[in-house]
Amino acid sequence: MSTSPIIEAAPLSLCAREPHVPADRLVAEMVPPPRFDSVRFETYVPDPNQPSQREAVTVLSSFAAGLGGAHATGSGRRKWFARKPAAPVAPRGVYLDGGYGVGKTHLLASLWHATPAEPALKAFGTFVELTNLVGALGFQQTVRTLSGHRLLCIDEFELDDPGDTVLVSSLLAKLVEEGVALAATSNTLPGKLGEGRFAAVDFLREIQGLSAHFKPLRIDGEDYRHRGLPEAPPPYSDEQVAKTAYATEGAALDDFPGLLDHLSRVHPSRYGAMTDGLKAVCLTDVQPVPDQSTALRLVVLADRLYDREIPVLASGVPFDKLFSDEMLNGGYRKKYFRAISRLTALARDAKGLVGQ
Repeated sequence: MSTSPIIEAAPLSLCAREPHVPADRLVAEMVPPPRFDSVRFETYVPDPNQPSQREAVTVLSSFAAGLGGAHATGSGRRKWFARKPAAPVAPRGVYLDGGYGVGKTHLLASLWHATPAEPALKAFGTFVELTNLVGALGFQQTVRTLSGHRLLCIDEFELDDPGDTVLVSSLLAKLVEEGVALAATSNTLPGKLGEGRFAAVDFLREIQGLSAHFKPLRIDGEDYRHRGLPEAPPPYSDEQVAKTAYATEGAALDDFPGLLDHLSRVHPSRYGAMTDGLKAVCLTDVQPVPDQSTALRLVVLADRLYDREIPVLASGVPFDKLFSDEMLNGGYRKKYFRAISRLTALARDAKGLVGQ
């Protein structure tokens, strides 16, 4: 008795996607990404040699509990933070001050989850996502949209663009006036790379008048820089990548140079939407990234893929060869290290797809 041959469906393509992301979706998606959806303070494992890590859990747990008394008026503005101009300004935010790889995002997401409020009354996003929201809604509408929130968490507060830093600082000042509590982590400024982290004193100086509203919370631990770059798994052949893409439901198959070109025509705020429904990303002919603008776009895509836990299978050069020595020693070094680390983790996740 003959059987019909298995017909493999053609894979999807990132390059065929140019999604339109409505502003209301940008607001609705300001929650911890899938990778951090299940994290809690209880799942954070402090290094026994770093007491500040355990202390951070205690302080942040108390901070979250202190946000439980809010209530909204009919106008949407809360009375839970009574502003008394004559009284000293009490800190209404925390800044997680620590190196790469000590669990700042885990703790930030845990704070979001622990805050006793409906998801619609608390927001979580990266600095880039927040600036994209301002671009989509406009400054005043963003203030109105977020002013009814109990908590705003900002991961990877970017301080390498003075204009964006001033914009977001102004936004946060307005939100603080409305009683919104803040929590933030930040990246490293160019010229501060020798420290391996962005010191709290510099962060507070960059956000200018907001410094009185932040309580710095130091989180010590091994600096990612001193662990070296992760060793990326060896790449597969073009044939293996293509065969896996055809055999994996929900996989996308793209030529890497073509994908980089496509990213230049899609705003980074849409990169997350580009990955909707994907179960894997398969890339052929991965090559070193040609310039810094392209490299920074790839960093954003790597972040969105990592957040959504989408495995990446690739041929060409290994991911630890993506960026030139000049890039890895330049002002955006930390971003490139993060991208290599995350793409490498996703490449390891993709191993199980080969040969299925």
